Amino acid sequence: MKRKRLNRDAWGFMYYPYYQMRIDTDDFHGIACLIKLTDGENNYWETPKAGRVQVTGAGMSWLELIPDNAGHIITAKYYPEGTHDSERKNYPVTSDEKYQPSVWYVDVIENTEYDDDGVLVYIDKYLDIIFFPEGEISVSDMDELEEAYATGDINKEQYEAALAEGELIQKKYCSDIMKTEAWCTRIRRLVEERIENGEPELISREKKAF
Repeated sequence: MKRKRLNRDAWGFMYYPYYQMRIDTDDFHGIACLIKLTDGENNYWETPKAGRVQVTGAGMSWLELIPDNAGHIITAKYYPEGTHDSERKNYPVTSDEKYQPSVWYVDVIENTEYDDDGVLVYIDKYLDIIFFPEGEISVSDMDELEEAYATGDINKEQYEAALAEGELIQKKYCSDIMKTEAWCTRIRRLVEERIENGEPELISREKKAF
């Protein structure tokens, strides 16, 4: 299993602020992280129903949610504020036109820990659930999970736990995707409010003048 940092520095983004904060509300108990992409190429996935789906690009932002005692991490990838790709003909009306998600990507995890610089790290357990505002749902990396079990990288208990977590994710977040969208938006608003009120960046990669 691989260690992955929540500030996503392995993705190669050059300049971006990263916020990481504890939230305890009626909606959510856990850690929320926000990445605001200020550079980078526009990258897309092609999907059968949603069509071309943007996942990176300047102006996008990623909200990452790690609920307490959960075996997963949710990443909501948002378009630049107030927009979405006009090519997505079946894109629904969202709960807040300012925050329009392109895709949700949910990683099944073994556990979390912290690096010395305070960035939260998760231990990836291969299986991922991906879903879209249009209602499309897919399960990713099942082959990697099967291979990890076959080679002994994970044991039977971990394998079965990953499968169960994948089913839980689909039931909890995908049975009513627009309900999930509204829930994420409420958390996003709170995160933005805290940033406006002085929540410090945990990691900042600022563009330097030459």
